[in-house]
Amino acid sequence: MKALILVGGFGTRLRPLTLSVPKPLVEFANKPMILHQIEALKEVGVTEVVLAINYQPEVMLNFLKEFENKLGIKITCSQETEPLGTAGPLALARDKLVDGSGEPFFVLNSDVISEYPFAELIQFHNAHGGEATILVTQVNEPSKYGVVVMDEETGKVERFVEKPKAFVGNKINAGIYLLNPSVLDRIQLRPTSIEKQVFPQIAADQKLFAMVLPGFWMDIGQPKDYITGLRLYLDALRKKSPSKLAAGSHVVGNVLVHETAVVGEGSLIGPDVSVGPGCVVEAGVRLSRCTVMRGTRIKKHACVSGSIIGTHSTVGQWARIENMTILGEDVHVGDEIYSNGGVVLPHKEIKSSILKPEIVM
Repeated sequence: MKALILVGGFGTRLRPLTLSVPKPLVEFANKPMILHQIEALKEVGVTEVVLAINYQPEVMLNFLKEFENKLGIKITCSQETEPLGTAGPLALARDKLVDGSGEPFFVLNSDVISEYPFAELIQFHNAHGGEATILVTQVNEPSKYGVVVMDEETGKVERFVEKPKAFVGNKINAGIYLLNPSVLDRIQLRPTSIEKQVFPQIAADQKLFAMVLPGFWMDIGQPKDYITGLRLYLDALRKKSPSKLAAGSHVVGNVLVHETAVVGEGSLIGPDVSVGPGCVVEAGVRLSRCTVMRGTRIKKHACVSGSIIGTHSTVGQWARIENMTILGEDVHVGDEIYSNGGVVLPHKEIKSSILKPEIVM
């Protein structure tokens, strides 16, 4: 089986993290976002992953080379010269996706984090005999999204309603699909939206089905959702593989600490924290609802909450970092500095407090 991951553009919503690496390589729960997807695809027998990309393909491929060998999966790129929307890239990658076997292929949005129920998806797709299956997830406020109206018994999709004013349902497209090769005959090589142009057409032919996603789902393409996604991911890990989470008197709730990270005495970590490879958390530090990425040092008695600390950064002694502060790569925050929602570009030194949310160039 094959899979196409829609990597797309510049990751502007996740800046300044994406100023150093392409968005799919931004770390989430101590590994690049895209690796969570590739590992789950490999598990259900996918042998080749095609990345649909229009930005820095060589950076992505060089980085993923080692995982190709480690996972034993082929990773290639299909590069757009102009943005082709969410369907155009499928037409562009047609030769890579179709091998004459008639097997369906996966399509994923690279920002989506979930438990990836790919085995159930294959089973459901083969059973209904339609042309395409989309995963849907239930949301509390459907009026903010495009809603998928479907037959609850069979899963057959009836129609799509964009940001409905009145309630028509609470299922939205989760950005994970399983498509028969025949879907490619419906797509031309030009900027096209799979959600607005291709799926409604397949639904009109009564060949589109939806499966409700079990477990959690989050689009982690922006910082606030990234932090929420981490909480959901760690919750799921607690249920599935609790041994992967940190334990001890210094841990509160769900915490992921890389085996190469060091945590000092008297620190209190959690809930909902991930501490990356090679990090040093000194004595008396408090971390909650945050990500500390690889190679970072958090000095004595610092406090970090609701924030993302980029790779190879330093947070000074007694510093306080909170309210969705995002530090890019190699940012050094001085001792006793306060940051309230600061967004700091890479390679900066912060010598005075950031009292209100602002971008520090």
